[in-house]
Amino acid sequence: METLTIILTVVQVVLAVAIIILVLLQQGKSAGLSGAISGGAETFFGKNKGRSIDGLLRKLTIIGASGLALTTLLLILVQ
Repeated sequence: METLTIILTVVQVVLAVAIIILVLLQQGKSAGLSGAISGGAETFFGKNKGRSIDGLLRKLTIIGASGLALTTLLLILVQ
């Protein structure tokens, strides 16, 4: 069981670092009055945001966070 704990801990650390990097790579949302004015116009290309790099980073972040939660639960059950 000690080997499984070490493996899960290493996987958890790798996932945590990956989530940090993925969150830092994402672009911030426009905030404030200038963001409301300039970001108000929805263009045709803005509708395909799920297929862009930002959409991919968002999906990878969700997958990584789910994996991190799963490894945390497994570590609790193993110990």
